[in-house]
Amino acid sequence: MQQTTNTILMIRPASFRMNEQTAVNNYYQQELIDMLPASINAKAQQEFDDFVQKLQGVGVEVVVVEDTKEPDTPDALFPNNWVSFHENGDVGIYPMFAENRRLERREDVLEILEEKGFHIENVVDYSEAEEEFVFLEGTGSMILDRQHRKAYCALSPRADEELFIEFCEDFEFTPVIFEANQTVDGVREAIYHTNVMMCVAETFAVVCLDAIDDKKEKKNVLKHLKSDGKEVIAINETQVTQFAGNMLQVNGNNDERYLVMSTSAYESLTNQQLKTLEKHTKIVHSSLQTIETCGGGSARCMMAEVFLPKH
Repeated sequence: MQQTTNTILMIRPASFRMNEQTAVNNYYQQELIDMLPASINAKAQQEFDDFVQKLQGVGVEVVVVEDTKEPDTPDALFPNNWVSFHENGDVGIYPMFAENRRLERREDVLEILEEKGFHIENVVDYSEAEEEFVFLEGTGSMILDRQHRKAYCALSPRADEELFIEFCEDFEFTPVIFEANQTVDGVREAIYHTNVMMCVAETFAVVCLDAIDDKKEKKNVLKHLKSDGKEVIAINETQVTQFAGNMLQVNGNNDERYLVMSTSAYESLTNQQLKTLEKHTKIVHSSLQTIETCGGGSARCMMAEVFLPKH
């Protein structure tokens, strides 16, 4: 089992803006009041295109699918929340917290991948859980260590424990469950997605240990990472707000590994952290300022990894 892939699915935004339905528990979103919706979307498209170009520049295969104007899906450029693709040909489809995000699930996205020669064996669809107000937002809610068959999940309104365990049984992962918080107006609130505070790569992991308030849970997370031979690079809560936890390692040219992040994440890292990371991997970063400000998500959220077998 490989931890990294060379193929990434990305959705180019058509009507990107701050999504009022997700802002209730995504504390990273802000409104850009001095910009018109059309210019916000145009800026997001520019950031998206630059980002895709950087990935392609290091040899990552990017499958770009255009979002549609109708239905209205302001967060469509974060596909990793509704779909995941696996080495055995399985596809996971996930229940989404915000009603307008449920419209992002598109059958034709799977057809596009099949046309490109990828083989889909099974679709495991959890989206009915929405009717019970139960959510699990894909690889936003879960960090998969595909190599060691472990799945890390910080519980939140968007990551239900029972459904997470069901996913782990279906896809054969060992669940590692904890709670991760951030301080919002002096109060500890759940971090909405695990992938904001944690990234698990091949030989290392970036994690905000300060976010895990429970000492036992923190110890357990560390134990799992270290027993799998990963060097742990701890980031702080300020760096999390700069999206330093929202990274993904991918394969580029000549099977070289690249850690992908936004420029704000890159600039928030200390020299020592960068040095440690560069022992393991090369780094690619791109400016995603508008997307991060309005969307409250960053580089990792924009990439759905494709591990499907080729025909």
